[in-house]
Amino acid sequence: MESVWAVVLSLVYSLVAHFICYQAIKNFKDMFIKAGMFGKDLNKTSEEKIPEGLGVVSGAMFLISCFLFIPIPFLDYSELQFTQFICALLSICCMIFLGFADDVLDLRWRHKLFLPTIASLPLLAVYFVSGGSTTIIVPIPLRPLLGYDLHLGVLVYIYMGMLAVFCTNAINILAGVNGVETGQSVIIGTSIAVFNVIEIARDQFAAKHLFSLYLILPFIAVSLALLRHNWYPSKVFVGDTLCYFAGMTFAVVAILGSFSKTMLLFFIPQVFNFLYSVPQLFGIIPCPRHRLPKFDRATGLLGMSYAKFSPDQMGPGGAALLKTLSFLRLAKVEWSPPSGKEKKAEISVNNLTIINYLLKFIGPTHERTLTIYIMTVQVVGTIIAFSIRYGFVRFFYDVVQ
Repeated sequence: MESVWAVVLSLVYSLVAHFICYQAIKNFKDMFIKAGMFGKDLNKTSEEKIPEGLGVVSGAMFLISCFLFIPIPFLDYSELQFTQFICALLSICCMIFLGFADDVLDLRWRHKLFLPTIASLPLLAVYFVSGGSTTIIVPIPLRPLLGYDLHLGVLVYIYMGMLAVFCTNAINILAGVNGVETGQSVIIGTSIAVFNVIEIARDQFAAKHLFSLYLILPFIAVSLALLRHNWYPSKVFVGDTLCYFAGMTFAVVAILGSFSKTMLLFFIPQVFNFLYSVPQLFGIIPCPRHRLPKFDRATGLLGMSYAKFSPDQMGPGGAALLKTLSFLRLAKVEWSPPSGKEKKAEISVNNLTIINYLLKFIGPTHERTLTIYIMTVQVVGTIIAFSIRYGFVRFFYDVVQ
Protein backbone atom coordinates (compact mmCIF):
# COMPACT_ATOMS: atom_id res chain seq x y z
CA MET A 1 0.00 0.00 0.00
CA GLU A 2 2.85 2.37 0.78
CA SER A 3 4.25 1.69 -2.70
CA VAL A 4 0.91 2.60 -4.28
CA TRP A 5 0.89 5.95 -2.51
CA ALA A 6 4.51 6.54 -3.52
CA VAL A 7 3.62 5.96 -7.18
CA VAL A 8 0.58 8.25 -6.87
CA LEU A 9 2.74 10.98 -5.35
CA SER A 10 5.32 10.42 -8.10
CA LEU A 11 2.56 11.05 -10.64
CA VAL A 12 1.57 14.24 -8.82
CA TYR A 13 5.19 15.43 -8.69
CA SER A 14 5.54 14.62 -12.38
CA LEU A 15 2.42 16.58 -13.37
CA VAL A 16 3.64 19.61 -11.43
CA ALA A 17 7.09 19.26 -13.04
CA HIS A 18 5.43 19.13 -16.48
CA PHE A 19 3.62 22.44 -16.13
CA ILE A 20 6.54 24.22 -14.46
CA CYS A 21 8.93 22.89 -17.13
CA TYR A 22 6.63 24.03 -19.94
CA GLN A 23 6.50 27.57 -18.51
CA ALA A 24 10.24 27.61 -17.74
CA ILE A 25 11.13 26.75 -21.34
CA LYS A 26 8.89 29.58 -22.52
CA ASN A 27 10.58 32.01 -20.11
CA PHE A 28 14.16 30.95 -20.86
CA LYS A 29 13.98 30.95 -24.67
CA ASP A 30 15.06 34.57 -25.09
CA MET A 31 17.92 34.14 -22.61
CA PHE A 32 19.40 31.38 -24.78
CA ILE A 33 19.20 33.58 -27.87
CA LYS A 34 20.90 36.47 -26.02
CA ALA A 35 23.66 34.06 -24.98
CA GLY A 36 24.24 33.18 -28.63
CA MET A 37 22.76 29.70 -28.37
CA PHE A 38 20.45 29.68 -31.35
CA GLY A 39 20.20 28.35 -34.87
CA LYS A 40 18.01 28.50 -37.94
CA ASP A 41 15.68 25.74 -38.99
CA LEU A 42 17.13 24.39 -42.22
CA ASN A 43 13.76 22.87 -43.11
CA LYS A 44 11.95 26.21 -43.13
CA THR A 45 11.99 29.33 -45.33
CA SER A 46 11.92 31.51 -42.21
CA GLU A 47 15.17 33.06 -40.96
CA GLU A 48 13.86 33.21 -37.39
CA LYS A 49 16.37 32.52 -34.63
CA ILE A 50 15.48 29.31 -32.76
CA PRO A 51 17.03 28.84 -29.28
CA GLU A 52 19.16 25.69 -28.98
CA GLY A 53 19.96 23.36 -26.10
CA LEU A 54 16.64 23.70 -24.26
CA GLY A 55 16.93 20.06 -23.25
CA VAL A 56 18.96 21.36 -20.30
CA VAL A 57 15.83 23.00 -18.86
CA SER A 58 13.84 19.76 -18.93
CA GLY A 59 16.86 17.94 -17.47
CA ALA A 60 17.10 20.45 -14.62
CA MET A 61 13.37 20.14 -13.86
CA PHE A 62 13.72 16.35 -13.85
CA LEU A 63 16.50 16.52 -11.26
CA ILE A 64 14.60 18.99 -9.07
CA SER A 65 11.51 16.79 -9.16
CA CYS A 66 13.52 13.69 -8.24
CA PHE A 67 15.41 15.48 -5.45
CA LEU A 68 12.15 16.64 -3.87
CA PHE A 69 10.71 13.14 -4.24
CA ILE A 70 13.56 11.39 -2.37
CA PRO A 71 11.96 11.56 1.14
CA ILE A 72 8.74 9.90 -0.07
CA PRO A 73 9.85 6.31 -0.79
CA PHE A 74 13.47 6.04 0.29
CA LEU A 75 13.87 7.29 3.86
CA ASP A 76 12.06 4.20 5.14
CA TYR A 77 13.76 1.85 2.70
CA SER A 78 17.15 0.21 2.85
CA GLU A 79 20.34 2.21 2.61
CA LEU A 80 21.18 0.31 -0.59
CA GLN A 81 18.04 1.48 -2.42
CA PHE A 82 18.69 5.05 -1.34
CA THR A 83 22.29 4.81 -2.57
CA GLN A 84 21.16 3.38 -5.90
CA PHE A 85 18.73 6.25 -6.41
CA ILE A 86 21.37 8.87 -5.61
CA CYS A 87 23.92 7.22 -7.94
CA ALA A 88 21.29 7.00 -10.67
CA LEU A 89 20.67 10.75 -10.38
CA LEU A 90 24.43 11.38 -10.33
CA SER A 91 24.92 9.55 -13.63
CA ILE A 92 21.97 11.36 -15.21
CA CYS A 93 23.20 14.71 -13.87
CA CYS A 94 26.65 14.05 -15.37
CA MET A 95 25.12 13.37 -18.77
CA ILE A 96 22.97 16.51 -18.65
CA PHE A 97 26.12 18.53 -17.89
CA LEU A 98 28.13 16.82 -20.63
CA GLY A 99 25.27 17.18 -23.11
CA PHE A 100 25.04 20.90 -22.45
CA ALA A 101 28.82 21.16 -22.81
CA ASP A 102 28.44 19.45 -26.20
CA ASP A 103 25.77 21.98 -27.25
CA VAL A 104 28.06 24.86 -26.27
CA LEU A 105 31.41 23.48 -27.47
CA ASP A 106 30.28 21.22 -30.35
CA LEU A 107 32.37 18.20 -29.31
CA ARG A 108 33.73 15.63 -31.77
CA TRP A 109 32.09 12.26 -32.33
CA ARG A 110 34.83 10.38 -30.49
CA HIS A 111 34.00 12.41 -27.37
CA LYS A 112 30.32 11.50 -27.73
CA LEU A 113 31.29 7.84 -27.59
CA PHE A 114 33.65 8.30 -24.64
CA LEU A 115 31.63 10.57 -22.33
CA PRO A 116 28.63 8.27 -21.67
CA THR A 117 31.05 5.55 -20.57
CA ILE A 118 32.57 7.89 -17.97
CA ALA A 119 29.17 9.09 -16.77
CA SER A 120 28.01 5.49 -16.28
CA LEU A 121 30.87 4.64 -13.88
CA PRO A 122 28.97 5.66 -10.67
CA LEU A 123 26.10 3.47 -11.84
CA LEU A 124 28.34 0.47 -12.52
CA ALA A 125 30.09 0.97 -9.19
CA VAL A 126 26.86 0.81 -7.19
CA TYR A 127 25.74 -2.19 -9.27
CA PHE A 128 28.96 -3.95 -8.26
CA VAL A 129 28.72 -2.98 -4.58
CA SER A 130 25.09 -4.08 -4.40
CA GLY A 131 26.05 -7.55 -5.66
CA GLY A 132 24.47 -7.18 -9.09
CA SER A 133 24.25 -10.43 -11.00
CA THR A 134 26.78 -11.21 -13.71
CA THR A 135 25.13 -14.52 -14.62
CA ILE A 136 22.70 -14.94 -17.51
CA ILE A 137 20.13 -17.65 -18.22
CA VAL A 138 21.09 -19.44 -21.44
CA PRO A 139 18.35 -19.75 -24.12
CA ILE A 140 16.90 -23.27 -24.45
CA PRO A 141 18.45 -24.05 -27.90
CA LEU A 142 21.96 -23.33 -26.55
CA ARG A 143 21.68 -25.20 -23.24
CA PRO A 144 23.05 -28.52 -24.56
CA LEU A 145 26.22 -26.62 -25.43
CA LEU A 146 26.51 -24.00 -22.65
CA GLY A 147 24.38 -25.30 -19.80
CA TYR A 148 21.48 -23.65 -17.96
CA ASP A 149 23.31 -20.45 -16.95
CA LEU A 150 26.55 -18.73 -17.82
CA HIS A 151 28.75 -16.52 -15.64
CA LEU A 152 30.04 -13.60 -17.71
CA GLY A 153 31.84 -11.60 -15.02
CA VAL A 154 33.40 -8.37 -16.26
CA LEU A 155 31.75 -8.78 -19.67
CA VAL A 156 28.44 -7.79 -18.06
CA TYR A 157 29.92 -4.46 -16.96
CA ILE A 158 31.36 -3.87 -20.42
CA TYR A 159 27.93 -4.59 -21.89
CA MET A 160 26.23 -2.14 -19.50
CA GLY A 161 28.76 0.56 -20.30
CA MET A 162 28.14 -0.01 -24.01
CA LEU A 163 24.38 0.14 -23.36
CA ALA A 164 24.79 3.67 -21.97
CA VAL A 165 26.79 4.68 -25.05
CA PHE A 166 24.25 3.14 -27.40
CA CYS A 167 21.16 4.66 -25.74
CA THR A 168 22.54 8.20 -25.84
CA ASN A 169 23.88 8.09 -29.38
CA ALA A 170 21.03 6.04 -30.89
CA ILE A 171 18.61 8.86 -30.11
CA ASN A 172 21.12 11.46 -31.26
CA ILE A 173 21.55 10.02 -34.78
CA LEU A 174 17.79 9.65 -35.33
CA ALA A 175 17.19 13.39 -35.56
CA GLY A 176 16.83 16.31 -37.93
CA VAL A 177 13.05 16.79 -38.00
CA ASN A 178 10.97 18.82 -35.55
CA GLY A 179 9.87 16.70 -32.60
CA VAL A 180 11.70 13.50 -33.50
CA GLU A 181 14.28 13.35 -30.68
CA THR A 182 11.76 14.27 -27.99
CA GLY A 183 8.94 12.25 -29.52
CA GLN A 184 10.88 9.00 -29.66
CA SER A 185 12.10 9.61 -26.09
CA VAL A 186 8.53 10.06 -24.84
CA ILE A 187 7.34 6.88 -26.59
CA ILE A 188 10.26 4.80 -25.28
CA GLY A 189 9.75 6.25 -21.79
CA THR A 190 6.04 5.43 -21.89
CA SER A 191 6.84 1.90 -23.09
CA ILE A 192 9.15 1.44 -20.09
CA ALA A 193 6.46 2.73 -17.70
CA VAL A 194 3.89 0.30 -19.14
CA PHE A 195 6.39 -2.55 -18.85
CA ASN A 196 7.10 -1.61 -15.22
CA VAL A 197 3.39 -1.63 -14.36
CA ILE A 198 2.90 -5.03 -16.02
CA GLU A 199 5.83 -6.53 -14.12
CA ILE A 200 4.68 -5.05 -10.81
CA ALA A 201 1.21 -6.51 -11.41
CA ARG A 202 2.85 -9.90 -12.12
CA ASP A 203 4.90 -9.46 -8.92
CA GLN A 204 8.14 -9.89 -10.88
CA PHE A 205 10.98 -7.97 -9.17
CA ALA A 206 8.39 -5.40 -8.06
CA ALA A 207 10.87 -3.32 -6.02
CA LYS A 208 13.18 -2.85 -9.02
CA HIS A 209 10.33 -1.86 -11.31
CA LEU A 210 9.01 0.59 -8.72
CA PHE A 211 12.51 2.09 -8.69
CA SER A 212 12.29 2.43 -12.48
CA LEU A 213 8.85 4.08 -12.27
CA TYR A 214 10.10 6.69 -9.81
CA LEU A 215 12.60 7.83 -12.46
CA ILE A 216 10.67 7.31 -15.68
CA LEU A 217 7.45 9.13 -14.70
CA PRO A 218 9.10 12.55 -14.16
CA PHE A 219 11.19 11.93 -17.29
CA ILE A 220 8.04 11.46 -19.39
CA ALA A 221 6.50 14.56 -17.82
CA VAL A 222 9.37 16.97 -18.54
CA SER A 223 9.94 15.45 -21.99
CA LEU A 224 6.29 16.04 -22.90
CA ALA A 225 6.66 19.66 -21.82
CA LEU A 226 9.68 20.00 -24.11
CA LEU A 227 7.86 18.20 -26.94
CA ARG A 228 5.05 20.79 -26.82
CA HIS A 229 7.64 23.45 -27.70
CA ASN A 230 9.63 21.25 -30.09
CA TRP A 231 6.70 19.91 -32.14
CA TYR A 232 6.24 21.33 -35.65
CA PRO A 233 6.69 24.23 -36.11
CA SER A 234 9.44 24.03 -33.52
CA LYS A 235 9.92 27.05 -31.26
CA VAL A 236 13.00 25.54 -29.58
CA PHE A 237 15.71 23.03 -30.44
CA VAL A 238 16.42 20.36 -27.82
CA GLY A 239 20.14 20.00 -28.56
CA ASP A 240 22.36 17.08 -27.66
CA THR A 241 21.49 17.66 -23.99
CA LEU A 242 18.10 15.97 -24.43
CA CYS A 243 19.65 13.00 -26.25
CA TYR A 244 22.27 12.50 -23.53
CA PHE A 245 19.71 13.02 -20.76
CA ALA A 246 17.19 10.59 -22.27
CA GLY A 247 19.76 7.95 -23.16
CA MET A 248 21.33 7.87 -19.71
CA THR A 249 17.92 7.78 -18.01
CA PHE A 250 16.98 4.74 -20.08
CA ALA A 251 20.32 3.07 -19.34
CA VAL A 252 19.97 3.76 -15.62
CA VAL A 253 16.50 2.27 -15.26
CA ALA A 254 17.45 -0.72 -17.44
CA ILE A 255 20.58 -1.54 -15.46
CA LEU A 256 19.27 -0.99 -11.93
CA GLY A 257 15.87 -2.39 -12.91
CA SER A 258 17.52 -5.53 -14.34
CA PHE A 259 15.83 -5.40 -17.75
CA SER A 260 18.64 -4.36 -20.07
CA LYS A 261 17.68 -6.98 -22.69
CA THR A 262 14.08 -5.78 -22.74
CA MET A 263 15.30 -2.18 -23.04
CA LEU A 264 16.99 -3.00 -26.34
CA LEU A 265 13.64 -4.28 -27.64
CA PHE A 266 12.17 -0.81 -27.12
CA PHE A 267 15.00 0.52 -29.31
CA ILE A 268 14.14 -1.58 -32.38
CA PRO A 269 13.86 1.47 -34.74
CA GLN A 270 17.04 2.94 -33.26
CA VAL A 271 18.90 -0.37 -33.70
CA PHE A 272 17.83 -0.50 -37.36
CA ASN A 273 18.81 3.15 -37.83
CA PHE A 274 22.23 2.52 -36.26
CA LEU A 275 22.94 -0.57 -38.37
CA TYR A 276 21.73 1.24 -41.48
CA SER A 277 24.01 4.19 -40.64
CA VAL A 278 27.13 2.11 -39.95
CA PRO A 279 28.68 2.59 -43.44
CA GLN A 280 28.62 6.37 -42.98
CA LEU A 281 29.35 6.43 -39.23
CA PHE A 282 32.48 4.30 -39.69
CA GLY A 283 33.74 6.06 -42.81
CA ILE A 284 33.17 3.30 -45.37
CA ILE A 285 31.05 5.84 -47.23
CA PRO A 286 31.68 9.60 -46.75
CA CYS A 287 29.37 11.08 -44.14
CA PRO A 288 28.29 14.74 -44.39
CA ARG A 289 27.99 16.85 -41.24
CA HIS A 290 24.20 17.00 -41.53
CA ARG A 291 22.13 14.08 -42.79
CA LEU A 292 18.71 15.63 -42.30
CA PRO A 293 16.22 15.46 -45.20
CA LYS A 294 16.46 17.97 -48.05
CA PHE A 295 14.01 20.86 -47.91
CA ASP A 296 12.41 22.00 -51.16
CA ARG A 297 11.68 25.70 -50.83
CA ALA A 298 9.35 25.67 -53.84
CA THR A 299 6.98 23.02 -52.44
CA GLY A 300 7.71 23.22 -48.70
CA LEU A 301 8.20 19.43 -48.61
CA LEU A 302 11.05 17.26 -47.37
CA GLY A 303 12.73 14.73 -49.64
CA MET A 304 15.73 12.43 -49.46
CA SER A 305 19.10 14.05 -48.93
CA TYR A 306 22.18 12.69 -50.67
CA ALA A 307 25.89 12.32 -50.04
CA LYS A 308 27.95 12.97 -53.18
CA PHE A 309 31.57 11.94 -53.49
CA SER A 310 34.16 10.47 -55.82
CA PRO A 311 35.02 6.74 -55.72
CA ASP A 312 38.45 7.39 -54.23
CA GLN A 313 36.82 8.91 -51.12
CA MET A 314 35.27 5.60 -50.09
CA GLY A 315 36.82 3.19 -47.62
CA PRO A 316 37.70 -0.45 -48.38
CA GLY A 317 34.69 -2.39 -49.63
CA GLY A 318 32.67 0.77 -50.22
CA ALA A 319 31.81 0.02 -53.85
CA ALA A 320 30.68 -3.54 -53.08
CA LEU A 321 28.61 -2.28 -50.16
CA LEU A 322 26.85 0.33 -52.30
CA LYS A 323 26.01 -2.27 -54.94
CA THR A 324 24.60 -4.54 -52.24
CA LEU A 325 22.47 -1.75 -50.74
CA SER A 326 21.20 -0.84 -54.20
CA PHE A 327 20.41 -4.47 -55.05
CA LEU A 328 18.47 -4.92 -51.80
CA ARG A 329 16.68 -1.59 -52.43
CA LEU A 330 17.95 -0.24 -49.15
CA ALA A 331 19.45 2.83 -50.82
CA LYS A 332 19.22 4.85 -54.00
CA VAL A 333 22.65 4.89 -55.63
CA GLU A 334 23.60 6.76 -58.80
CA TRP A 335 26.97 6.38 -60.55
CA SER A 336 28.01 9.29 -62.77
CA PRO A 337 30.95 8.61 -65.12
CA PRO A 338 33.68 11.22 -65.51
CA SER A 339 32.98 13.93 -68.07
CA GLY A 340 35.57 16.24 -69.59
CA LYS A 341 39.26 16.26 -68.82
CA GLU A 342 39.15 17.34 -65.17
CA LYS A 343 35.81 16.21 -63.80
CA LYS A 344 36.00 12.95 -61.84
CA ALA A 345 33.43 10.21 -61.59
CA GLU A 346 30.82 10.92 -58.94
CA ILE A 347 28.66 8.70 -56.76
CA SER A 348 25.40 9.86 -55.22
CA VAL A 349 23.70 7.87 -52.43
CA ASN A 350 20.90 8.87 -50.10
CA ASN A 351 22.08 9.49 -46.55
CA LEU A 352 21.70 6.25 -44.61
CA THR A 353 19.12 7.14 -41.96
CA ILE A 354 15.72 5.65 -41.28
CA ILE A 355 14.20 9.07 -42.06
CA ASN A 356 15.63 9.07 -45.60
CA TYR A 357 14.67 5.40 -45.94
CA LEU A 358 11.03 6.31 -45.21
CA LEU A 359 11.18 9.15 -47.73
CA LYS A 360 12.50 6.69 -50.33
CA PHE A 361 9.12 4.93 -50.26
CA ILE A 362 6.60 7.67 -49.40
CA GLY A 363 8.20 10.41 -51.50
CA PRO A 364 8.43 14.12 -50.63
CA THR A 365 6.42 14.78 -47.48
CA HIS A 366 5.50 17.66 -45.20
CA GLU A 367 7.71 17.83 -42.11
CA ARG A 368 4.88 17.39 -39.60
CA THR A 369 3.55 14.37 -41.51
CA LEU A 370 7.03 12.87 -41.64
CA THR A 371 7.38 13.22 -37.86
CA ILE A 372 4.05 11.43 -37.40
CA TYR A 373 5.28 8.60 -39.66
CA ILE A 374 8.45 8.25 -37.61
CA MET A 375 6.48 8.22 -34.35
CA THR A 376 4.22 5.56 -35.85
CA VAL A 377 7.29 3.45 -36.62
CA GLN A 378 8.36 3.89 -32.98
CA VAL A 379 4.95 2.75 -31.71
CA VAL A 380 4.99 -0.27 -34.05
CA GLY A 381 8.46 -1.07 -32.69
CA THR A 382 7.03 -0.98 -29.17
CA ILE A 383 4.22 -3.37 -30.14
CA ILE A 384 6.78 -5.76 -31.63
CA ALA A 385 8.89 -5.42 -28.46
CA PHE A 386 6.00 -6.42 -26.19
CA SER A 387 5.08 -9.26 -28.55
CA ILE A 388 8.61 -10.63 -28.31
CA ARG A 389 8.87 -10.03 -24.56
CA TYR A 390 5.63 -11.80 -23.64
CA GLY A 391 5.13 -14.11 -26.61
CA PHE A 392 8.06 -15.17 -28.75
CA VAL A 393 10.45 -15.33 -25.77
CA ARG A 394 8.66 -18.45 -24.50
CA PHE A 395 10.38 -20.43 -27.24
CA PHE A 396 13.76 -19.55 -25.70
CA TYR A 397 13.13 -19.62 -21.95
CA ASP A 398 11.16 -21.86 -19.59
CA VAL A 399 9.37 -18.78 -18.20
CA VAL A 400 9.25 -15.14 -19.24
CA GLN A 401 12.55 -13.70 -18.04
